[in-house]
Amino acid sequence: MSSTTDAPTDPPIVEAPEHTPFSSMLQRFDRAAELLGLDDGLYRILKEPERELKVAIPLQRDDGSLEVLSGWRVQHNSAMGPCKGGIRYSPHVDVDEVRALAAWMTWKSAIVNVPFGGAKGGVCCNAREMSIKELERVTRRYTIAIMDIIGPDRDVPAPDMYTNEQVMAWIMDTYSMHQRHTVTGVVTGKPWGLGGSMGRREATGRGLLTMVREASLVKELDLANARVVVQGAGNVGATIATLLDEIGVKIIAISDIDGGLVNTGGLDVPAVVAHLDKNGSLDGFAEGERCSNDELLELECDILLPCATENQITSRNADKLRCKIIVEGANGPTSANADDILDANDIFVIPDILANAGGVVVSYFEWVQDRMGYFWDERDVNNRLHRLMQKAFRRVLDRTKSSAVNMRTAAYMEGIDRVAYFTKMRGIYP
Repeated sequence: MSSTTDAPTDPPIVEAPEHTPFSSMLQRFDRAAELLGLDDGLYRILKEPERELKVAIPLQRDDGSLEVLSGWRVQHNSAMGPCKGGIRYSPHVDVDEVRALAAWMTWKSAIVNVPFGGAKGGVCCNAREMSIKELERVTRRYTIAIMDIIGPDRDVPAPDMYTNEQVMAWIMDTYSMHQRHTVTGVVTGKPWGLGGSMGRREATGRGLLTMVREASLVKELDLANARVVVQGAGNVGATIATLLDEIGVKIIAISDIDGGLVNTGGLDVPAVVAHLDKNGSLDGFAEGERCSNDELLELECDILLPCATENQITSRNADKLRCKIIVEGANGPTSANADDILDANDIFVIPDILANAGGVVVSYFEWVQDRMGYFWDERDVNNRLHRLMQKAFRRVLDRTKSSAVNMRTAAYMEGIDRVAYFTKMRGIYP
C-alpha cells in the first residue's frame, strides 16, 4: 500500500489590503507615541478602548415584518471628561470603524482642549431607505439599549452620518422619559428650542473655513484666486462650499454619494445646494459635467476638501492628486499608507482630528449652555468657535516646527500628550 502527499507549494500572492480605520489610527498613534517618548504603561492605556457595547436592535418595518439590526457604542477614553462622539446610521458600520472614530474623538477633543473624552456609536442599517417611523423606532430602541452607559456626565452622543437634529431629539426624549425628567444635556446637535445651540449645524463647516484660511496663510495662497474641490455634499460639504462661496472662493467641483459635478469656471453654489435640498441628489443639475468620485479627487485644484467618508485617499490614488492643500472634513478620509505619498508630493494636509473639530467644539458649547440654562446668540458661538480652532491650528503648526513632523503627526502628538498628562495626573484607581 502506498500513499502520496502533495508537494509543498508557495502560498498565493495576495495584494495587501489598505489598513482598516482602526489600524490606520494605531499606526499614526504608534509614531506619535514614539516621538513623545510615551512610557509603556501609558501607551497600553491610551491605545485600548475603555468600553465596547454591542447591541441587537429589533425593528418592526412598516409592512409588519421584523428584522434585527446590529449597533455599537464604543467609549475610547474618559480621562479629560465625559465621552463625546456621534452616532451614525450606515450599512457599512462595523465595530472596527466605530473603534477608530471613538479614538479620533479622544484626540480631537484634546487638540482643541475641551473637557471631553472620545466615543462613537453606530447602527448598521440603510437609513436612506427607511421611513421616518422606522428611523424613530430604531433610534428609540438603540437609545434604550445603550442608556446605561450614556448621560450628560458620562457619554454625550451627537449627530453623524445619516443622523440629524430629529434623531437627537428622539434620543433626548427617550432618555428623559426613563429618567422621569427632561435631560437636554444627554445629547448635542438638538433642534433649537429643545436645548440646541445656535450655530451647531454649521459648526464643522465653519471650523473648516478657519482651517482653510490658516492653511492658505501658511502656504501663501491667495484665496481670491484659489480653485477648490469639495468631496461630499452632506451637511459638512454643503456648508463649507457655501461659506467659501460667500467670501468669493471659486468651487470648481462638488460630489454626492453617486458622483461629482465639475465646472472649471466655478459652480453656482447656492443653486447646487438648492437643487440638493429639493432633490436629494446632484442628478439633473444642468450646470457642469458629471464625473466619478475617484475622478473628482484627482482634479487639478488648489484646495481639496474630502468631506465624505473614510479611506477615500489611499496608496492607490494618493500619487494622482493634483492639489496643494488637503483639509479633511470627513473622519479618516486618508489611509495611513497614503501619508508618506502626500508628504513626498509636498501636499499640505490639515488632518481630520484637527480640521473637523468644529463640531465637537460647538457640541461642547451646547453642553455648557444646557447645563447653565442660558443660551448664546449665533455670532457669539461663531466667534468662540473661530478663536478655539485658530488656537488649535497654531499650536499644531508650532509642534510641526519644534518636532520636524507633518501636521498629522503633530496633531496626534498634541492630542496624545494632553490625554497622557490627564491620565498621569489622575493616577490609576485603585
